[in-house]
Amino acid sequence: MIRVLIADDQPLVRRGLALIMAPDPGFEVVGEAEDGARAVALAQELRPDVVVMDIRMPVWDGVKATEELARTLPEARVLALSTFDMDEYVVAALRAGAYGFLPKDISPEELIAAVRVVHTGEAAVAPRLLTRLISTYVRTPQQSRTTTVPPAELTPRELEIWQLIATGLDNAEIARDLDISISTVKNHITGIFGKLGVRDRAQAVIAAYESGLVVAAVGNAVPAGPDAG
Repeated sequence: MIRVLIADDQPLVRRGLALIMAPDPGFEVVGEAEDGARAVALAQELRPDVVVMDIRMPVWDGVKATEELARTLPEARVLALSTFDMDEYVVAALRAGAYGFLPKDISPEELIAAVRVVHTGEAAVAPRLLTRLISTYVRTPQQSRTTTVPPAELTPRELEIWQLIATGLDNAEIARDLDISISTVKNHITGIFGKLGVRDRAQAVIAAYESGLVVAAVGNAVPAGPDAG
């Protein structure tokens, strides 16, 4: 059973999310919090598997609460929610350690699926939505270079796959594009994550933008040219 904590400043939203999960025997809603500070306190007490976290809340917003949970209770995986699907807070939450992001207008089925995905430790963010968010809100390489591992430490194949991840391709699409197996793609991605010091696909895409591997152009990710950055 997946133990879920719901954090949202609107009682109606909290109750609605709880009612969505209640009929599924695979879920137990263990608590509800009205702000980020309360969410962290309840998580420490109740030890949920997943925290469904609204981004914009009083006292502590969802970003600060996510950062605190990632630091003190990493086993409680955060699924961030936002009213807006283009929200700078979303990228901040992913940086802070959220395992996924969903807009609040998703279907109940999509919410249930995302909670399950996050519980397994995977990122519940559609690749193209993630790319659109980051291309809008992550600073350009000229403004920010925060990647801790120089791209030179990656092999040419790893660089190629990292770039394709950042431009929105999933594993199957990368495998087709490079004419290699999906299992080979997964092995390369494991190596990429380790060398970059990132936890998941979301953080790898953020790192790609901030390193200058890809740049935003007309709202889309494009590979950086040899003179880029």
